[in-house]
Amino acid sequence: MGAVLVRDRRILTTGYNGAPRGIPHCEESGCLREKLNVPSGERHELCRGLHAEQNALIQAAVHGVPVEGCDLYCTNVPCSLCTKMIINAGVKRVVAAEGYPDELAAKLVRQAGIAVELRKDP
Repeated sequence: MGAVLVRDRRILTTGYNGAPRGIPHCEESGCLREKLNVPSGERHELCRGLHAEQNALIQAAVHGVPVEGCDLYCTNVPCSLCTKMIINAGVKRVVAAEGYPDELAAKLVRQAGIAVELRKDP
């Protein structure tokens, strides 16, 4: 899974799904969500990893890159946790290759007026 923050057709930051810096990835330590049979789109707090969208926003913060008004291109429509961060960061549009089963996220983007496009083409 990946995410790219873009302004004026220029890449600002990138992110990918993974554990925090210096922490073993769940492929090494085992996935608690899988062990507990947690469905996709639920109980995000049980995951030791960060979503690609979160890592792209964190990379922007670490390097002092303003992202207000930019576009986010990502693999999946963001979950509700990522959506709240995207709203507060001022992202104006999300373009994703696939949907994601999170009704709260869909409601939040509508309320915030963020455009969401599903686009499977390259």
